[in-house]
Amino acid sequence: MVKENKPALVYKPKPVWDELKPGEGQAILEFAAGYREFLSAAKTEREAVDFFVARAREHGFGPFSPPAGSLQPGDRVCFVNRNKGLLLARVGKRPFSAGVMLIGAHLDAPRLDLKPNPLYQEDQVALFKTHYYGGIKKYQWLTQPLALHGTTVLGDGTVRRMVIGEAPGDPVLTITDLLPHLAKDQMEKKMAEAVPGEGLNLLAGGLPAEAEKDPAKEKDRCKKALLALLYHNYGMTEEDFLTSEWQAVPAGTARDVGLDRAFIGGYGQDDRSCCYTAVEALLGLGIPDRTAMVLLVDKEETGSDGNTGMRSRFFENALTEMIYAAAPEPGLSPELVSRRCLFNTRALSADVTAALDPNFPEVVDKRNVARLGYGVAVSKYTGSRGKYGTSDANPEFMGEVRRIFHQAGVKWQSGELGKVDQGGGGTIAQFLAVYGMDVLDCGVPLLSMHAPFEVAHKADLYMTYLAYQAFLAASGE
Repeated sequence: MVKENKPALVYKPKPVWDELKPGEGQAILEFAAGYREFLSAAKTEREAVDFFVARAREHGFGPFSPPAGSLQPGDRVCFVNRNKGLLLARVGKRPFSAGVMLIGAHLDAPRLDLKPNPLYQEDQVALFKTHYYGGIKKYQWLTQPLALHGTTVLGDGTVRRMVIGEAPGDPVLTITDLLPHLAKDQMEKKMAEAVPGEGLNLLAGGLPAEAEKDPAKEKDRCKKALLALLYHNYGMTEEDFLTSEWQAVPAGTARDVGLDRAFIGGYGQDDRSCCYTAVEALLGLGIPDRTAMVLLVDKEETGSDGNTGMRSRFFENALTEMIYAAAPEPGLSPELVSRRCLFNTRALSADVTAALDPNFPEVVDKRNVARLGYGVAVSKYTGSRGKYGTSDANPEFMGEVRRIFHQAGVKWQSGELGKVDQGGGGTIAQFLAVYGMDVLDCGVPLLSMHAPFEVAHKADLYMTYLAYQAFLAASGE
């Protein structure tokens, strides 16, 4: 009697490393090496956009400027939004009204921003006032070596880009903390209250300017010396801070983690790990059936607002520009094509999720949490508590993505962002879903998310790259 060929009845994910094809292990390590270099070089939105634009140009992508009706299948175009957002597109064979295959991620990461009027002196120490950006544990930023990455617009309109604290021999900044001998009161406070936001002040200088003959001018000599240094190096005055954007981020490069180098540790992996894997997936793509796009936006960590966030019309406007430049679709106005395109689009909200941390297993549901080394993580929904702030993907689209991944040999897993009442968080999925498109969260599992040093598994990074590549190449049927 012939036995019926039944599928496995029990779902049991396996580690990526147990199911590698010949040569895949080396491919994972090589991909991780390129990612590590990117993570070390791009610590702000502007730097990430610069990196990706340069990378895209190497693969034939250019600024969008074709005349009406000239956009053809295979064309590679690039839109930059105020140096903080980016849309890369590979034009497909099918008309835009059929929808596009879209991967959307965010470039911003939690950090410390300098306040508009940041520089002051207390006693014989010069400091910078900061305003933290995004959801951070404030105590994690104390006693860390920090670098300044900034953009300043001088009074005459000159734009200065500067990085202080990354090059060998550069000085770094830091935020001091109490010694344990005197921290009795501090250590009795809740962790959320032990370090106030107004206490995140960067130690910036301590050498005074030359003594003044007039005692009335002796005040703030360290501050004056620092201003003189900034003017000498960058031509800026204190007023120029008002037209500046300076970010304090962890100094130093991304590193291999673990004696076996299984992981990569570094700042900003939420969400630049998904940005990098998505862009690399698009760059290696042939002419797709549907137009393939990678959208990288700003401000996700603070609600996706502003003219560089996902709630802006940047994506919609760029798409409309492409539709006007493509061949007209008979019987359809460009406006109707745009609306149908948005509605028929399939999208992955490329964002990281929490991985199971053996040190803190109590905050997750072990049956529904992503694990390091088990592949790219898919989240049907994110949000918090009663699924607030999520789009909650439909099972039909989940099934479509599942088939795409299986056919491409992608190792994937399902994950949730912690126990139901533990907390949670959202992604840009909900803002993509307002157009009517199908959206699913899909990205890299991380340890220590939002910390100055986050950790990802190299196998998960590579599988995320393969997942995005398979999705962009799919027909979307």
